[in-house]
Amino acid sequence: MTHKAGFVSIVGKPNAGKSTLMNSLVGEKMSIITPKAQTTRHRILGIVNEEDYQIVFSDTPGVIKPKYELQESMMDAVNGSLVDADIILFVTDINERHDETDIVEKLKTSLSPIAVIINKIDTSSQQDVMGKIAYWQEQLNPKEVFALSALHGHNIEAVMKFILENLPEHPPYYDKDVLTDRTERFFVSEIIREKIFTLYQKEIPYSTEVIITSFKEEDQINRISAEIIVERDSQKNILIGKGGEMLKKVGTYARRDIEEFLQKKIFLEMFVKVIPDWRNRENYLRQFGYEK
Repeated sequence: MTHKAGFVSIVGKPNAGKSTLMNSLVGEKMSIITPKAQTTRHRILGIVNEEDYQIVFSDTPGVIKPKYELQESMMDAVNGSLVDADIILFVTDINERHDETDIVEKLKTSLSPIAVIINKIDTSSQQDVMGKIAYWQEQLNPKEVFALSALHGHNIEAVMKFILENLPEHPPYYDKDVLTDRTERFFVSEIIREKIFTLYQKEIPYSTEVIITSFKEEDQINRISAEIIVERDSQKNILIGKGGEMLKKVGTYARRDIEEFLQKKIFLEMFVKVIPDWRNRENYLRQFGYEK
């Protein structure tokens, strides 16, 4: 029996629905999803295993023009995913304007099969959808164009069929029981970060990093300590809130989701630490797992 395996990179602008699509295709919640743009900062692999194939999906940060070192690292992750991709899914929102063409120009020179995914069609008319399909066929001449709603699971099967048809013959890259290249610690930190994105406004979520400093597994309970990094004292005060009220809320929401993820009771403690301008300091970015 032949076996297929390959890397499928999901790329596009912030908030186009890349993480929602990845979670739908993998069937597990691998990437954090919030209505805010730029929530994905790392390249996250989600692996789908069947007897005769292995698909390694790669969710990437949204394509932007970098303004500081953290965003430079995020764009390096995007470019890296394009280099080793066997298949590229370019996700675009039906209402999106593509005023910067960097990613489109890179895709034009790619030798990998490309599918354009026009997402969020549930918010648009049939006429607009047909217009966007024609636009992307002219711009990119991709192998396929799919109009879908990742949120509602519409047309996901057609994308999966395209991937399986274009997946190269290859032995599996990972053990068949592996679902991702990330650790439980990573996903716990992402769950906490997701709650911060959901509960706070303006610059707070974007100035925040979450580090798991301790993860102790006991028979009945896991004891987890997390450090929330911000850039200024004023952000620390907002994050904690009056009498610690806001931080308590983050902990309550995060604990519920972490327990569901780990399938175990947890004790969670969180501390807030100020590191001025950490997003521009390469030593901290490396320490926090961002690679250059």
